[in-house]
Amino acid sequence: MEYKDIQRVAKETIIYIKTIIKTDMNLLDVRRLCEEKMLSLGADSFWYWDIGAFVFSGDETSISVSGREYITSDRLIGNNDIITIDLSPQNNKIWGDYARTIIIENGEVVDCIDKIQNNEWRNGLLMEERLHQALIDFVTPQTTFEELYLYINRLIYENGFINLDFLGNLGHSIVKSKDERVYTKKDNHLLLSSVAYFTFEPHISIPNFSNGKLVEL
Repeated sequence: MEYKDIQRVAKETIIYIKTIIKTDMNLLDVRRLCEEKMLSLGADSFWYWDIGAFVFSGDETSISVSGREYITSDRLIGNNDIITIDLSPQNNKIWGDYARTIIIENGEVVDCIDKIQNNEWRNGLLMEERLHQALIDFVTPQTTFEELYLYINRLIYENGFINLDFLGNLGHSIVKSKDERVYTKKDNHLLLSSVAYFTFEPHISIPNFSNGKLVEL
């Protein structure tokens, strides 16, 4: 299995969970269903601390925690709720890494960002789209991880958001061992082009959560 194949496993799993996720579903069931789906599609295990799906909802979506400490909450999805799912399937040590936010309003999944009624959720997802486009426009083979870190964090704060990542990072390289990862962080002067693949996963919020923090640029 190649990288694009295992990434497709993750993408298809998100498509699948959107068709069955609903009000009053337990987050433990969401995690179980995602992990079972990835295994059925070709994953043989999960590379991030043996957890296939990190699932949060509501105010917990502002939490940034290492996989060593993660515990899936025994809570139910609300009629109007925000859910984040981060998937880490692997096959023969080939990683997939795919995270998405799912919005439920009036008991239904809202797939079109412009149709989200909650202003905070809609603006947050629109900002995520802007950051991904900024990545595409900014990066060249000569861009370093630190340069990307500084540029994107500046955009985050200039637009009234904060970076929630517990280490202030914005992603990492895709490798075959967790210990080999290099991060999009300050003082990492490696070129992005020095790695085969890397993730871009800004975790942002408006600055009204007690665990939010500013990152020194």
